[in-house]
Amino acid sequence: MERSVAQLMDLTGRRVLLTGGAGHIGTVITKALEETGSRVMILDVRAHGRADAMRCDLRDERATRQAIRAAIKRMGGLEILIHCAAYVGATKKPGWAVPFSQQTVEAWDAAMRVNVTSAFVMVQEARNALAASGHGSVILLSSIYGLVGPDWRLYDGTAMAQPAGYAASKGGILQLIRYLATTLAPRIRVNAVSPGGVWRHQPAAFRRRYHTRTPLGRMATEEDLKGAVAYLASDLSAYVTGHNLVVDGGWTIW
Repeated sequence: MERSVAQLMDLTGRRVLLTGGAGHIGTVITKALEETGSRVMILDVRAHGRADAMRCDLRDERATRQAIRAAIKRMGGLEILIHCAAYVGATKKPGWAVPFSQQTVEAWDAAMRVNVTSAFVMVQEARNALAASGHGSVILLSSIYGLVGPDWRLYDGTAMAQPAGYAASKGGILQLIRYLATTLAPRIRVNAVSPGGVWRHQPAAFRRRYHTRTPLGRMATEEDLKGAVAYLASDLSAYVTGHNLVVDGGWTIW
């Protein structure tokens, strides 16, 4: 029987495990999925103030595996796994958001553990529960800087930075989804969302340059990602896997 769009997007009763739920994007993604009826369990290094949240340092493989197992047990299964946690350009880590010549291997390694390695660990640990659910969907957050190099003209005169490890890790996420999409098919779908720059009170000069360079003439907001994640999490995308959904206002089409 053919289902309606409303039925396809309904996530009532589906269980979601989300990393980085205390962050800007993670908070909005949580709301989007709860609005469609799902139950969301959050993993984050920071306390989140929710009963359905667990503290977890994704740099620690053992702790991450234990947290994944505990979350699945607590929820009684798992349909959707979303990896949103990441070292980003604003992350405060020595040797990270600094000029290229000052970036350190220690910061690079820490970012790779959180941005890419933890995604590998999480999917490996959750794969059986996802496959058994009948609706297994994995969504990994990448970035436009996983697709293209930074346009340094935007950053002139600002203190903003784009570490090499961020770009390399987000590019790694895109290859990881391709690998996982074929490896875990047909019972688990694996896709990515690649946001463009998200407005967070950046310097006015940066914003003006960004708006000019973007076909839709503005930076993204967290709300712009709600539909993308809801689509990939739900049966609206039941025949979509290995795909990178770019939400960048046209940034990467130039």
